[in-house]
Amino acid sequence: MGVKMDKTNRRNVIIVYADDLGFGDLGCYGSHRINTPNLDRLCEEGLKFTNAYATSAVCTPSRYSILTGRYPFRNNRAHILPGNAGCIIERELDTMPRLFQRAGYHTGIVGKWHLGLGDGNSPIDWNREINLTPIDLGFDESFIFPATADRVPCVYVEGRSVMNLDPEDPIEVSYEDECPFDDIPTYHKNPELLKMYSSHGHDMSIVGGIGRIGYMRGGKKAVWKDEELAETFLNRAVRFIEESQGRNQPFFLYYALHQPHVPRVPSARFRGATALGPRGDVIAELDWCVGELINKLKGLDIWENTMIIFSSDNGPVLDDGYVDRAFELNGTHRAAGPLRGGKYSKFDGGTRIPFLVTCPNLVRKGVSHALVSQVDLFASFAHMLGVQLTPDSAVDSQDMYAALIGEDPAGRQELMVEDVSCGKMLRRGNWTYLSPSEGLPYMGNVRIETGLSEDPQLYNMDYDIGQQTNVAWDYEEVVKDMEERLQAIIRSRRTR
Repeated sequence: MGVKMDKTNRRNVIIVYADDLGFGDLGCYGSHRINTPNLDRLCEEGLKFTNAYATSAVCTPSRYSILTGRYPFRNNRAHILPGNAGCIIERELDTMPRLFQRAGYHTGIVGKWHLGLGDGNSPIDWNREINLTPIDLGFDESFIFPATADRVPCVYVEGRSVMNLDPEDPIEVSYEDECPFDDIPTYHKNPELLKMYSSHGHDMSIVGGIGRIGYMRGGKKAVWKDEELAETFLNRAVRFIEESQGRNQPFFLYYALHQPHVPRVPSARFRGATALGPRGDVIAELDWCVGELINKLKGLDIWENTMIIFSSDNGPVLDDGYVDRAFELNGTHRAAGPLRGGKYSKFDGGTRIPFLVTCPNLVRKGVSHALVSQVDLFASFAHMLGVQLTPDSAVDSQDMYAALIGEDPAGRQELMVEDVSCGKMLRRGNWTYLSPSEGLPYMGNVRIETGLSEDPQLYNMDYDIGQQTNVAWDYEEVVKDMEERLQAIIRSRRTR
């Protein structure tokens, strides 16, 4: 694992990772109803990918893949996690931040985690140091919230400990069906405290006037304010960058935004910023955060020596559990752009995501149609850094560095993704194959097509980006070959 990196490759690297942002949510991807000038500027100065995929249509598995270089199916715990889950990344597993550490980088994470905390051998005690956090997985600095904004505990964790915790007001967390705490406000018991209502689920603890998933007692001084999440994370990201300038080493920052995941609570300056309601407003807020990050890099005179990758963990969803009028106010906006489906779905709307790259040595700017997966970032960075990976590191990651800088217009030959039910899709060239799956074709609560069918589905993406015409019966040999390849990947120990 020796490092062979000259100083020209010692550029800073920032991954900006949005949450539930769709292929059509940005101006540079065709949106006319949400103004995203900063991301559009990033696009103009960099490379926009049209065939980039997350590995899953939901968040935890995608985040597992981007940090480990492994497909989610290799870990049977890589599913949407409760807020009190143990960490699903084993302490001994190689990770992307460890790769950067080996190359001499200072590493940090700011924002959403949702990969579990603690070693899982006992329930998390939120009032003590947590024995497995991002700092045990390669991050020198860590400022996160444990899961998502709609799940308890609604607190920040810095390093190993909950921030601002009053020892006289200890935190207790439960994900039991019935509330074990008689003295806390809950959704059905105390509706008068609500400032946002549930459309489905999210009806357990009330924290900050919002129903959450799970029950939480105590920790009143540690609880975040939803309106302050964006600026709190931004300020910590900026602080990490500023303090890194005092070190004689480059930095790697994984900046995991919480927008536009529910509950959508923009700060006061962005309330009403769009005509699309809270979902549009928090995307405008997200864009502003990226702009502030760019301005800081330019102000510190390190913009020209920093690589930024912007993307999303999965596709979009409008109604994901709260009554915020996302459907009613959406109008002609198409969050997934021309794609079918959305978050949770096996259709491309679930996993084909916006993906922007800007860096000092781009071979060309503009648009790339190269086929790439977020799982490839691990091996691509290893190439960039000159770090040799062991056979057990990043086993599904392929070196797509040439594609990332615009040198290779083709990228991967194939890639695999999963939907929320772990059903598999294989993309190869112009073909997309959806393996047969049991289940309903439509998720009524979120109003999204699942892509589930007991029949095989095959789509020609050159002519049918919206996946409207299933041609499986016309190309049975292609279907047979792609199904066999899917099974071979699933059976494999490693694929590169």
